[in-house]
Amino acid sequence: MKCLILAAGYATRLYPLTENFPKPLLDVNGKTILDWLLDDIENIGMVDEYVVISNHRFSDYFKKWSEGKHMKITVVDDGTSTNENRLGAVRDIQFAIDTLGLKDDMLVIAGDNLLDFSLIRFIEYARRKNTTCIMRYYEKNIKRLLKSGVVTVDEGDRVIDMTEKSPDPSTNWCCPPFYYYTKNDAALVKEGIESGCGVDAPGSYIAWLCKKTVVHAMEMPGKRYDIGNLESYEAVCKEYSGIVR
Repeated sequence: MKCLILAAGYATRLYPLTENFPKPLLDVNGKTILDWLLDDIENIGMVDEYVVISNHRFSDYFKKWSEGKHMKITVVDDGTSTNENRLGAVRDIQFAIDTLGLKDDMLVIAGDNLLDFSLIRFIEYARRKNTTCIMRYYEKNIKRLLKSGVVTVDEGDRVIDMTEKSPDPSTNWCCPPFYYYTKNDAALVKEGIESGCGVDAPGSYIAWLCKKTVVHAMEMPGKRYDIGNLESYEAVCKEYSGIVR
């Protein structure tokens, strides 16, 4: 299984911290955000390669960070240099697939989110379902719903519908940027793009895919920390200091 890490954004809302430095490498309680994520995933022993998808401005930072790591890490430079000419998350995923010739099951994660539970639980859930899977959590704040991917599920966790940043959210189930693609569904990303699915938000591919095949959504057993601005970064540093896994 490959783990694709979406890290090609420019984090403009976190300036000046990220004006010349990638957000996924910010320190949280003595470790980078990426180290927290990868050290957890590595415990399951199922990932044979981690692929960090970066923009051109920050790719060297990720390459330097990856030196000396005990796991195999490949940094892919998508060639973009500004927030205005970025490819978007879905095109970045396809760029990595094409560049490396990937034909595997994939764990696709944002490199700037943290959790207070192990992602191993999600991987195990996806393996049991043997389908593409996402996670979901209940969000009562309408302002946050309007900025998020929102899913509708049936009693068996199957995703019936998904929308990204809808002006009229149909449920309170939010989808964080953590996904498990079966290799068959990973092979459909290009078709999704060509069919007109959104490319900026990574959940846009799932919104398209769930109409084509079975996708399941696991209810999150804990909390997600979305590091979007300076206030949320300071908050996660404070809250994450008490987390031990």
